[in-house]
Amino acid sequence: SAIDARSGRSLWQYTRPNQDRQKTIGFGKVNRGVAILGDTVYVGTLDCYLVALDAHSGAKRWETQVEENRTGHAITVAPLALDGKVIVGVSGGEAGIRGFLDAYDANNGERVWRFYTIPGPGEPGNDTWGGDSWKTGAGPTWVTGVFDSELDTLYWGVGNPGPDWNGDV
Repeated sequence: SAIDARSGRSLWQYTRPNQDRQKTIGFGKVNRGVAILGDTVYVGTLDCYLVALDAHSGAKRWETQVEENRTGHAITVAPLALDGKVIVGVSGGEAGIRGFLDAYDANNGERVWRFYTIPGPGEPGNDTWGGDSWKTGAGPTWVTGVFDSELDTLYWGVGNPGPDWNGDV
């Protein structure tokens, strides 16, 4: 919801269609916030989309599917908007997803880059993951990171391993 800071009056509200059908495993139906860049509000959704809304009217400017919700991916994190990009992470470690962090063009929603938190074959550190465990080891990025402008460095925490409810693995 957008609220007038002076009067407290509601200006507009955005509600994602079919909210009750989204797959959430091990976490509630939550949203940890939005990002604002210029006159655009960016929000991640439980069905794993990144949506850009006009800050004045609430009209949808674009939406991009980040990943498949049916595989356990969701967005509960507040995106981080900077330098013409929107950075967003994913939830879903409980489902055994492979975590990642994405950057999208703030103007059109096209993906600029993806960084996996668990290295795949040929990437440094993959040899520490037995067999194909790198595919389902989790490492979600569900808490918003920070950007250090002096060092031009993005810091983003990596979450739980997967599956995390069975100590045998």
